[in-house]
Amino acid sequence: MVVGHNIDFPDLWSLSQRIKTKLPASSASESFRKHNVAAALGHSLDRVNILGDDAGYGHSGCVNALSWASNGEILISSGDDTTVRIWRMDNSNTSQQYPFMCRSVIHTGHRANIFSAKMLPHSSRIVTAAGDMQIRVFDARSATSSSLVSDDLETEYSVDESCLRVIHCHEDRAKKIVTEDSPDLFLSLAEDGTVRQHDLRIPHNCQTEACSAPLVDMGFELSTISVSPLTPYQFVVAGDSPHGYLYDRRHLRRVIEAEWGAIPQAGKGATTCVRKFSRPKADTTSSVPVFLRDHITGSRISKSNGHEVLLSFSGDGVYIFSTKDDSSDDGSMKRGASISTHNSESQDDESSESSEIHRPDEHPGLNAPSILSRQSYTGARNVATIKDVNFIGPHDEWIVSGSDDGNLFIWNKKDASLQGIYEGDSSVVNVVEEHPYLPLLAVSGIDNTVKLFAPNLSDKPSTFSRIANAEEIVSTNRRAGETRILRYDLSTLLSEVRAAVGNESDLSEQCVGQ
Repeated sequence: MVVGHNIDFPDLWSLSQRIKTKLPASSASESFRKHNVAAALGHSLDRVNILGDDAGYGHSGCVNALSWASNGEILISSGDDTTVRIWRMDNSNTSQQYPFMCRSVIHTGHRANIFSAKMLPHSSRIVTAAGDMQIRVFDARSATSSSLVSDDLETEYSVDESCLRVIHCHEDRAKKIVTEDSPDLFLSLAEDGTVRQHDLRIPHNCQTEACSAPLVDMGFELSTISVSPLTPYQFVVAGDSPHGYLYDRRHLRRVIEAEWGAIPQAGKGATTCVRKFSRPKADTTSSVPVFLRDHITGSRISKSNGHEVLLSFSGDGVYIFSTKDDSSDDGSMKRGASISTHNSESQDDESSESSEIHRPDEHPGLNAPSILSRQSYTGARNVATIKDVNFIGPHDEWIVSGSDDGNLFIWNKKDASLQGIYEGDSSVVNVVEEHPYLPLLAVSGIDNTVKLFAPNLSDKPSTFSRIANAEEIVSTNRRAGETRILRYDLSTLLSEVRAAVGNESDLSEQCVGQ
């Protein structure tokens, strides 16, 4: 491995340092900053920059992963082209409001699409997760240096110059990386149904020694994970199941089993599920076929209060839960939560019965108390791809999600009203990440570019706002979503029937789920 130069961190007069105070969070200055950010985000947004183009600058494929550094001065992006690109503010550029430029590119060595990329806090290390089942760790110091980076060209770095470690612990596509306030610890999630904890201070070689037991082994495919920023021992996972699951790393399942006199089962997860999040039964009725599989594509735990949880359901909307709510075993709403009308126009006896159908993907050992949603947020379409969901605002005042129609949706958290719809991609918006200090959103999806959105404080109307057509957009999304679900699940059901009767050879002729 070639040792690179030290990272060239921006000086103290960079944009982020000028707006970010070092005073305690309870100080008047910090409160004033948060007030200004919230006030700015209350305005209509507009596109302020496009990172990349079709002429060879930036990514050459879908951008699946976005992540801001904790100090807000670096945005990293990654995706189908298996590169990690490092975008930083060009303080010499005064012609743009947010002149982020890519000066460094890391060639990761992954052999399949990258789905997640995160910068570890208090360090210059970047962690990636990809479809080749690998987790890779890179040192950004060997990929960024003002003495080597040209002002006009992207400087490229090979895997040998930047890769620190390759982790092979997962047995299926690695989908997510989540970090906590540590330069060494992070969690990874994969479609093998496991969540693993990694500590870079501990040497490990997957090829010569056994991997440690996972924190979680669900037994079905997982798609999303979120760690609580305020209580990092808690995290939520979800995937091919009608529920989201809250785990607590303080509750070691093997210790509990030993105390009960049971023999801990080898290969099972080490932590305990303490809560289960469910939609109300009334929300599961629909005109779509009863064999529709439940699938949760995105999750997020509130950064401001630590108890609110967002889950994005494929073919449905976004739901918010609270770990403070009482459990409900009778299917009734404990808090009078809003019932989604997303598919309520065609409810009948047959669809009502569908909520009682046995789900083969339900984990048999998860008997944690079930919490029902407080509120739902509908209008976006979430069928075609894996979409994330997020809170935005210094106090998580708004909910944001991408959509299959290429739009970015923003709802008021309190009353679920649509605050904004913005054109964010020519095809599909999958990822939205908020800057840690500025009223700025990074948006990506099927396009090979990243779009930046910020408040429109001018007298001119927002160029990329589509809120004036909200009623038509929401109606179209509902109809298109139900049609797509029907077509998708008929294909899925057919493939499963063929596999059950031993005609697996026929499956190669179809591209199921596309």
